Parts: sequence; structure tokens; C-alpha cells
Amino acid sequence: MLAITFYKCYYSDYIKSRKGAGITMQISSRFTMGVHILTCMAVLKDQMPMNSDTIAASVGTNRVIIRKLFGQLKEAGLITAQRGNNGGVALAKPVSDINLLEIYKAVDSIPDNTLFHFHENPSTLCPVGRNMHRVMDGRLEKAQKSLEDTLEGMSLSDVINDTEHWIALQEKEA
Repeated sequence: MLAITFYKCYYSDYIKSRKGAGITMQISSRFTMGVHILTCMAVLKDQMPMNSDTIAASVGTNRVIIRKLFGQLKEAGLITAQRGNNGGVALAKPVSDINLLEIYKAVDSIPDNTLFHFHENPSTLCPVGRNMHRVMDGRLEKAQKSLEDTLEGMSLSDVINDTEHWIALQEKEA
């Protein structure tokens, strides 16, 4: 009976308040773009200039976005950048010393270092709503820790080796 009463009293207000609200995840495409940028720099550095135009063409995005990511990667100590006609970007350290968690943290800044964003106002009048944080917070922290541990165990050199493997296979087939 409690659930039915709660439902009747609050469901219509809840629906009205959520109209147009979307679900957002904290992980964006900046992470995969960051990996793509660093992989391009390692694999293609001797074949073409490493600048925002070249890399934007490979990533398939605007060079302004690439420049912003360059700034974040530079601030994290993953790349160096030089302006001017002969300018460009280069890796700041060996690829074997860069893990995917470093790249993620460099380009995908998340508020309060939390991957999951918990909905703002679960109802304290609802027995489920008032217990959601208690029930879910530990699980979400565990999921984030698992993801971070996994990314930390993956090196950029692994991504580069796999990329070079696939490039060689495709060149053989051509």
C-alpha cells in the first residue's frame, strides 16, 4: 500500500520534473581521441608532420578539439609541443611508460574524480529513494576502481603494437 500511495502522490510530479532530462555518462570520446592522438604520434611520426591538421584528419574531428586535447596531454606531461612553421607535437616519454589510465585522467576530467554521477534528489519520502545512496555508492566505487585498475594495466605500447599489427595485415591484403 505504501508503494501505491507514493506512486500516486509523486510519480506525476517526478515525470513533469524530468521532462527533457537525459541520462549522461561521465566517459566521453575525449579518452579514445587521446589514445588515438598518441598512437598517431608513435606510428606515423616519420611519415607525416605531427600537427593538429594531420591528427584531426585521422581522428575525424575539428583541429580546434585536437588542439584542446594537445593542451591537456601536454599539461599531463605526455607530449611536448612546439609552435611555428616547423612546430608540432611529440611524445614526452616512451610509450611503454604511458598507461591508458594516465591518458584518461589527462583528457577526461571528471568532477570530484567520480566516474558515476548519482541523480541529485532521490526522494526521502520513498523507502527506495532514501536508501539508494546507501545501496549503490559502494558498488559504483568498486566499478570505478575496477575500470581504473584495468586501464592502469594497459600500456600505450600495447595499443600501438596492435595498431601496427592491423596496419601490416591490411597492407598485405592490398
